[in-house]
Amino acid sequence: MYLDAPTKPIGEKRMAFQALDWPAFKQIQQLLTERTRARFTYDDGVLEITMPLEGHERIARLVELFIRILVVEMGLKLKTMGSTRLDREDLLKSAEPDNGYYIQNYARVADHEVDLKVDPAPDLVVEVDITHTDINKNALYASLGVSEFWRLNGRDWQILVLADGSYGEQEQSLTFPLVEKADLYRFLETALVDEVAAEKTFRQWVRQQL
Repeated sequence: MYLDAPTKPIGEKRMAFQALDWPAFKQIQQLLTERTRARFTYDDGVLEITMPLEGHERIARLVELFIRILVVEMGLKLKTMGSTRLDREDLLKSAEPDNGYYIQNYARVADHEVDLKVDPAPDLVVEVDITHTDINKNALYASLGVSEFWRLNGRDWQILVLADGSYGEQEQSLTFPLVEKADLYRFLETALVDEVAAEKTFRQWVRQQL
């Protein structure tokens, strides 16, 4: 664990709506996107609107730095999707993850804007959910076909790998077998105090492992 607070921090403000069809969801999404920085997750009638707070955003950006260091030092290719909307009307599912990446499937999407009707889902998706969410995000991202899903709740990191249509929790990343959970925890502990020092230390450690 990288945070040892007596109470769980508040990372997001959330609001959920039930029994919304797809057109109603898209109408709400369009209206609020023009006025707020909210993110939207929709799963078969359930809409969750999230407003990330500082704790959420900081952890999400630090995990993004962690991933970029690994990609660069391991000589991999990367297409960063950020919070790009992952819409699948045919599945009645939509998500705006904190971070999404094409790594294994980079060559299939590198030269064009992704269209999930024909292109694969991102290889790796990261979600920070510090406060309770009403959406079953494991089922949602599994149905979208995301091969690896990282979840962080402000204290613990879950590495979920897709197999036979559902996720199983693993101790090591499928995308980055070089690292274990303890490596991210150490990185975040340092980065929450000094981001530059954390990057330098972790980058050097990765090079030593290679």
